Amino acid sequence: MEEAAAASAARRTRLTQLGIVVGVVVVAIVVVLIATGGGSKGGLQHGNEKNATVSAISSLLDGIPQSGNTLGSPTAPVTLKYFGDLECPICKEFTVGALPTIIPKYVRTGKLRIEYHSMSTATGNAEKEGAEPGGIFNTQQIAAYAAGKQNKAWYFIETFYHEQGEEDSGYVTESFIQGIAKQVPGLNLVQWSNDRNDSELANEVETDKQIANNEGFTGTPSFLIGRSGGATSKLTYPNSPGEPAFVEEAVEKLLKS
Repeated sequence: MEEAAAASAARRTRLTQLGIVVGVVVVAIVVVLIATGGGSKGGLQHGNEKNATVSAISSLLDGIPQSGNTLGSPTAPVTLKYFGDLECPICKEFTVGALPTIIPKYVRTGKLRIEYHSMSTATGNAEKEGAEPGGIFNTQQIAAYAAGKQNKAWYFIETFYHEQGEEDSGYVTESFIQGIAKQVPGLNLVQWSNDRNDSELANEVETDKQIANNEGFTGTPSFLIGRSGGATSKLTYPNSPGEPAFVEEAVEKLLKS
């Protein structure tokens, strides 16, 4: 009985020690995840995943004219104005789900041009706890417009949406923005960094937000569509913005008018 009791005590000691070791390992893993932005927050892609994203975006956009925030031919008969927030998950749904159909069918063929405009929705929610209003929103949107100075804004926009993290998680940092820029093919990073300080780009973001407010938009994505150079009207999506039909129907109607 004494031997059995001693053996039992030894087992309890070993289990306690094992539990301590496991606890230390778990804590270490959590610390690493927090430090590296891991877990479900999302963030920059790496390796094969990043290469696949860059390849897919290049295949979608290469050869299509870009100017500033505009994708498509300047002579396209129809213009779609897309108001978005780079951190908006519903905007991601539209960009990743619908645009891969819309761009080859209408933009690449010269029938449609798409203008990207800024409207703060999802990012504003992440800034409620003491951050300067509009701070990170303006920073990320201006970074996209700065790429537009080299006619590469849409590469930046598409890459950001493809690598978008968890809403309200604070994943958008200067390091994240720099990482997105580094994935834009042929982007001169020195020029891009300098262009981010251009006051005209900050004014452009503010003008976009005022236009969205005047139109009564309350969420993103929001859309205006019309004949290029003419009047525009609001375009709403019936169910999911990831389905391209609502844009296709509006474009076809305008092309026939």
